[in-house]
Amino acid sequence: MKIHEKYIKRCIEIAKNGLGSTAPNPMVGCVIVLNKKIIGEGFTSPYGGAHAEVNAINSVSDTSLLKKATLYVTLEPCSHFGKTPPCADLIIKHNIPKVVIGTMDTHSKVAGQGITRLEKAGCHVTVGVLENECKQHHKRFFSFHNKKRPYIILKWAQTTGGFIAPIHKKEKNPVWITNKYSRQLVHKWRAEEQAILVGTNTVLEDNPSLTTRDWKGKHPVRIVLDKNESLTKDFNVFDNKADTMLVKETSAEAICDTLHKANITSVIIEGGAKTLQLFIDSGLWDEARVFTGKSNFNDGVKAPKFSGLLVSKEQIMDDTLKIYVNS
Repeated sequence: MKIHEKYIKRCIEIAKNGLGSTAPNPMVGCVIVLNKKIIGEGFTSPYGGAHAEVNAINSVSDTSLLKKATLYVTLEPCSHFGKTPPCADLIIKHNIPKVVIGTMDTHSKVAGQGITRLEKAGCHVTVGVLENECKQHHKRFFSFHNKKRPYIILKWAQTTGGFIAPIHKKEKNPVWITNKYSRQLVHKWRAEEQAILVGTNTVLEDNPSLTTRDWKGKHPVRIVLDKNESLTKDFNVFDNKADTMLVKETSAEAICDTLHKANITSVIIEGGAKTLQLFIDSGLWDEARVFTGKSNFNDGVKAPKFSGLLVSKEQIMDDTLKIYVNS
């Protein structure tokens, strides 16, 4: 493996520690290397805190070494004042002579300006190391800024017969199709994304909590489609365990626009067939995570119809999980 790729790979690896906590900031990873040895590393703190470059620089015990080191980072260092000062300025302040960047930041407030600032200060900058891997790692951030919408993950569970729910139910509770391990994985996913979205019917029929009860992590913002304001406050989605946002828009495009304006960078769509199909038919989705359990109904609500590229398949005990991307 080429030496630059080795350290950018490490940057991606540690950046994942910020998954679920940095949004709407990107989860960046940074390592600082001297004489083929990592002397400092860091990843983005929870939103409002220090960026990866700051944490990496602060982790170096002897800052005089920085004048001879190389800084590796998954995303172009910022060049603007936000919640924190520009990272490019901090790199320049410490006279770090070489900077290796995975991919440019397409955010209009950066967009090459960080690189230009570093080069003008005399830094030797290399851009585009493991670029595709870094872009994939920052998919939520790039979707938000380039497509002006959140990164959208569709999720549902279906029976062997292709049903996602029975036609008639005795209680306003979910009917479990998958096993407890698959359900725990779903709660892990919820902790990793900024928001979760369902339609009115899902709230009326299942009264879900949409929290991360089976996984340690933050609860996502609960997005509920309720165009007629028909839901009363006694449903679980209105408890004080997590924030809830009501959306009246009825088209997928308008919903995405509303979420973008609310600074939502990623969302899991866990609604019923109608809500899922709305996003599928509009082409507004990035991943579909589909469980097939051993359960079956004689009749039921059919799973959504879609086409996508299958990228992975795994068994979770007696459940099958397939993940598709929108091709």
